[in-house]
Amino acid sequence: MSQERLSVRKISEVLRLKWACGLSLRSIGRSCQISHSTVIEYLRRAETAGLKWPLPDNMDEESLYRLLFPSAGSKDPASPGVQALPDWEKTHQELKKRHVTLRLLWTEYREIHPAGYGYSQFCELYRAYSKKLDPPMRLNHKAGEKLFVDYAGDTLPVTEPKTGEVRQVEIFVATLGASSYTYAEAQLSQEMPHWIGGHVRAFAFFGGVTEIIVPDNLKQGVNHPSRYEPDLNQSYLDLAQHYEVAVIPARVRKPRDKAKVEVGVQVVERWIMAALRNQTFFSLSEMNRAIAHRVEELNGRLMQHLGKSRKQLFEELDRPVLRPLPEKSFEYAEWKTARINIDYHVEFDKHFYSAPYELIHQEVRIRATERMLEIFHKSKKEPVAIHPRRRTVGGYSTQKAHMPLKHQKAGEWTPERLQSWADSIGPQTGQFIGAVLASRVHPEQAFRSCLGILSLSKQYSHVQLEAACKMAREAKTLNYQGVKSVLELLPPASAPEQLPLPVHENIRGNSYYQ
Repeated sequence: MSQERLSVRKISEVLRLKWACGLSLRSIGRSCQISHSTVIEYLRRAETAGLKWPLPDNMDEESLYRLLFPSAGSKDPASPGVQALPDWEKTHQELKKRHVTLRLLWTEYREIHPAGYGYSQFCELYRAYSKKLDPPMRLNHKAGEKLFVDYAGDTLPVTEPKTGEVRQVEIFVATLGASSYTYAEAQLSQEMPHWIGGHVRAFAFFGGVTEIIVPDNLKQGVNHPSRYEPDLNQSYLDLAQHYEVAVIPARVRKPRDKAKVEVGVQVVERWIMAALRNQTFFSLSEMNRAIAHRVEELNGRLMQHLGKSRKQLFEELDRPVLRPLPEKSFEYAEWKTARINIDYHVEFDKHFYSAPYELIHQEVRIRATERMLEIFHKSKKEPVAIHPRRRTVGGYSTQKAHMPLKHQKAGEWTPERLQSWADSIGPQTGQFIGAVLASRVHPEQAFRSCLGILSLSKQYSHVQLEAACKMAREAKTLNYQGVKSVLELLPPASAPEQLPLPVHENIRGNSYYQ
């Protein structure tokens, strides 16, 4: 009876705080240390019983309890002694909410049914109920906590309308842990830009961001798979930092870690991909329109074991707790490690970008987006150079602030030193190197090409290099590749004529060794 009296005291306090003090449901719940749903239940029962505040003077605790709970301790008023059975479906859904535990739900159950099941029986009965659910539904993923992502094992064909060529495209799948609400799209490949783009569009589809992303140990997201410390790809890490989300890859050989997305993939394969198998698509956008229509149907379909659709569960569980999308949309970036050359430029995608000349020969990290390129040095968090992204093959993007004063020295090389080396090979090489240096806005931009040309003298004779430089200058191909291409077409240099050995008494002939 002590549990009953405790419940009645809480009921009296709930009525007082609501009717006398006018507090909100959540404030009352915090004050009485019960859930706001229990507060609602107490008030509903009190109103049904026609109670008002203050309570009648002659109403003791036992009378109040019998008035509010006429069938307490029984499942049926006609069957006294039968314990009230909890609403297991509601219990299962409540467990998906953040910070909700079985003990909390049992406490709330006993507040309404003081003579109900004990905690151990309550847990045992719930486990028996959960075993009847589909395996992935047994996992109590918290609302708004995890997004599971993967590619379907199968592909779909897209036909090129002009040539009739058929190309297989990948299907990206993202599934929310609590509601199983699903997003899918077709992609040209599993390469990093498509993988990242799938995440961005999935978050936009859900209208919010989860706390955690759980990918399989795909090479797109994880450079070095490890059970304990997987190494994330830098571009994928950028995505996580932009959305302020944690990436926790599924552990190797731990199928429960990815059961949710595997079932999501299976559902997409059965209900979307199989349904589209006999349709012919002539573009990726046409296929994605058809997939979007099927995804809407899938999310709206009733799940028999729960009696609700994925969309209903999404609206009840995930949507209210998803974090808002960032104001600025995510921009995909590629990363590359490189070393600053003697001309204080670094190459990315066959274009050359300048960096402070003090960093010559040092290693840097390049981050390139669709519109911008940044160069980072390990000693600084901020970029040491920022350039607009260019796509001119062999072109140079040079900032004056990165150049040495008066073009004096770039490392240990100068235009004069390069010219002197060229003149020592021959006049044609000297003229060609002079033309290459003059063809650039800044001579330092030609250092890399000049060094390559002059280094060919180690592989070819001076006569050959002279001829190649003359032909390349006449063809106006003032670069390393032009000279090298000519040299590869020239006949090999003839071996120098063997001079006869001098006659001397100490020199033995070949007959000596016979």
